[in-house]
Amino acid sequence: MACKEQIQSLTEETTCSICLDFFTDPVTLQCTHNFCRSCVDECWEKDRYFCPECRHEFPGKRFRINRALANLAEKLRKLNLAIQEQESKIHCEKHQEELKLFCDTDQKLICVNCVVDLEHRGHSFLPLKEAVEVYKVKLKSSLEDLTEKKLAVLDTENVQKRKISEVRKQASSLRTRITSEFTKMHQIVTEKEQRLLRDLREEEERIVEPMEKNLREIQEKLNSIEVELSKLQEQMEQKDALMFLKEENYQSTRCSDDHVTFSEAVGSLSIEKFNGPLQYTVWREMIDNIHPAPASLTLDPNTANAMLILSEDLTSVRFADSAQSLPDTPERFDFMLFVLGSEGFTSGRYYWELEVGEKTEWIVGVVRESVDRKEGFNMSPESGYWTVGLDPRSGYFVVTSPSEIPISLSVRPRKIGIYLDYESGQISFYNAGNMSHIHTFSQAFTERIFPFFYPGVNNNGKNSAPLTICQFKDH
Repeated sequence: MACKEQIQSLTEETTCSICLDFFTDPVTLQCTHNFCRSCVDECWEKDRYFCPECRHEFPGKRFRINRALANLAEKLRKLNLAIQEQESKIHCEKHQEELKLFCDTDQKLICVNCVVDLEHRGHSFLPLKEAVEVYKVKLKSSLEDLTEKKLAVLDTENVQKRKISEVRKQASSLRTRITSEFTKMHQIVTEKEQRLLRDLREEEERIVEPMEKNLREIQEKLNSIEVELSKLQEQMEQKDALMFLKEENYQSTRCSDDHVTFSEAVGSLSIEKFNGPLQYTVWREMIDNIHPAPASLTLDPNTANAMLILSEDLTSVRFADSAQSLPDTPERFDFMLFVLGSEGFTSGRYYWELEVGEKTEWIVGVVRESVDRKEGFNMSPESGYWTVGLDPRSGYFVVTSPSEIPISLSVRPRKIGIYLDYESGQISFYNAGNMSHIHTFSQAFTERIFPFFYPGVNNNGKNSAPLTICQFKDH
């Protein structure tokens, strides 16, 4: 075989100077320079014929076909392809033979002599083409699995972004609410306003920071998966069977060990701290500057069960030893020991407090005007009740669907504060002694809402004290 230098020299002689590839249908011009026929045709202008190399012009379109050069170029093209193919073949390091088999047991390329070696005895072997097909199927499965993982990460990313947006929107709404409330007393309560705004910012960042960190981790994982997808795609497009199998073993190992798991960082703002009766909270500090004072409610005697006794000023209620003779009004609760406030609400924000003292049983809250007052009842929000209470046996609870849920209070409340925001559908309960939050219901109201009271039975004299509405005009 001719040496490389000779082949290189012949290759240069059989290469067109225009397309820089082996001659195709070569022609020789009058100046003896050779070009591909199509190349020189593209260079010639209308009615102007010249040599693209020496720029010599000719009187007409004159050239001769160089068949000898065409044959030589074709032979050199085939020779170069054969050399490249020979150079691209990988040989067995031990036997210096061409690698024609794939050891499925050891996951490596081998030659025919390796089959009888002790280290491969009893192993399973595949021809290269069959091995390529088998592992292309495996690689396709890995590609599909990684694509599914990418979609899962994208879903997680979108959920995390949506939650961050919700928290930001919620924080913005609360910020507006706080500013609006404190504008009414801005000169007196500037310090209080700024303190709460600072707390809100800290609360917001406390919640969003781990969520954004989780989002960054999600995006980093997504980038990593994108890289792996790109590598797998390149491998799928690998035409060389030997290089494909050699790379596949490394890639499939990485794919099989890759698992996408995320702990979703979630959280919510402490709405109650910032969206409660803000002016009343400040009133605790600056009582003389609150206008108007929290609502002073009275009880509606037409709704009271016959076993309940109301005070003359209609501000307290207690259990009676025996039933009273009362007119049977449509508004009256016949079956349960309930009584409602005399005023209902269809708009606005209200706050009132109830004295529960050392009572061992009570339930307070709000109800829809349309609740059933003559038969049995279900004290759930679906039935029109939003309440919290104390049971002498099980302790404090909130009534949700379908049953009571116990709640733990660090301090026994002697007064219960109730905050109603009709437009936003919020009913919040507080320990009025320190304004700590107890529970909040969220509900879209569609009818009149009334304050609700249940003083509980006497419980052998342990619960004989009345349930009393606090009258703020006396402060």
